[in-house]
Amino acid sequence: MILMEPHHIQEILGGPRVLGKPVRSLLELNDAVERGLPKATLRNVARRVFSDAAEQRVLMHRVVPEATYKRRRDLLSPAESGRTERLARVVAMAEDVWHDRDRARHFLTTPHPEIGGKTPLDAALTELGARQAEEVMARIVYGLPA
Repeated sequence: MILMEPHHIQEILGGPRVLGKPVRSLLELNDAVERGLPKATLRNVARRVFSDAAEQRVLMHRVVPEATYKRRRDLLSPAESGRTERLARVVAMAEDVWHDRDRARHFLTTPHPEIGGKTPLDAALTELGARQAEEVMARIVYGLPA
């Protein structure tokens, strides 16, 4: 499995400005998730994948229900933060695999037979689904058969 660099995940979440400080390690990223990520991180992940505001909202509200998101002041809950980080990690990996954001977006939003016909982005809403999407990308990188 390919291990994603924390700085790329941090960039997708919005960088040090949004997170409040630089994230240099997986331990620091985990600490930030456990404390609760800023609400803006979820919007940043959605913007990274979708240019259309309606599509961004659909993704965001699959992670945090709309009414709950509106009630949140500054921080997501640790569980919501974990889902947001997981999406950012899968997006970061797709960008690293394709070295092109448009091609990564296409992969993330296209149903894939190896993950039950789900899109990798939909799969990444659960930990096991994210692992499946990451495994598909690892096979692509290493040229392994499906």
